[in-house]
Amino acid sequence: MSLTRRQVTSAAVAAVPLAFAATGNAQASGRRSRTLHIAGDSTAAQKYADAAPETGWGMALPFFLRKELPVANHAVNGRSSKSFIDEGRFDVILGLIQPGDLLLVQFAHNDEKSEDPTRYTEPWTTYQDCLRQYIDGARAHGARPVLATPVERRRFDADGNAVPTHGDYPAAMRALAEEERVALLDIQALSLALWQELGVEATKTYFNWTATEQDNTHFNPPGAIAVARLVARELLRTRVLAPRDVVRLHDDIPTSWITWPQAAA
Repeated sequence: MSLTRRQVTSAAVAAVPLAFAATGNAQASGRRSRTLHIAGDSTAAQKYADAAPETGWGMALPFFLRKELPVANHAVNGRSSKSFIDEGRFDVILGLIQPGDLLLVQFAHNDEKSEDPTRYTEPWTTYQDCLRQYIDGARAHGARPVLATPVERRRFDADGNAVPTHGDYPAAMRALAEEERVALLDIQALSLALWQELGVEATKTYFNWTATEQDNTHFNPPGAIAVARLVARELLRTRVLAPRDVVRLHDDIPTSWITWPQAAA
């Protein structure tokens, strides 16, 4: 079902209170906190009660950031770098983002769907063109763009080796980040290495494997927490965030901290 620009804006604004729950102390002191905005797909997105236990890594990222650095998770299931823009969802972010904020961009899973012209992008041309729009838009508003290569799916070959699934998209993003001098979080490489370390069976406990579903793309709470930890570590490594901004990097995060609210009516 296609959405009008007004419907997209209304839906995004309705979700904002979930993302900004941690801003109270900064507002009370008269000082506006920075916000980390996420533009992405279902691997990062907020999930609701009807989707549990499926969990986007963006739901777990706040556990690794100080409370004065709230996360506004705009990621949506099924979107590519192109369709997110075409549906007006990036316009919503540009209407909210402020100088000093961060815009973290992760796309590729749906850009790869060559059978769907509304979502498909070619790695070295249209994919990079779309990513440039996020970079330029953030910079025009005084915010800092950050690119994250797409988190890997769970796929192993017959010898038990974790196999990359994203083709040229990660390489195209890496090249663009270098060209545009944008911080790059190499989540594709890091997640592939993590799946290799865990192995064929253990990785099942990180993905949305249930009694009725064997999902090798989307995460459950342990998987979302593990990927969010990778994101936080990369934000620190690339000096996008300072050590004071990152917390609990080496702590066990209880899966009970993940909650799935009821979807907005």
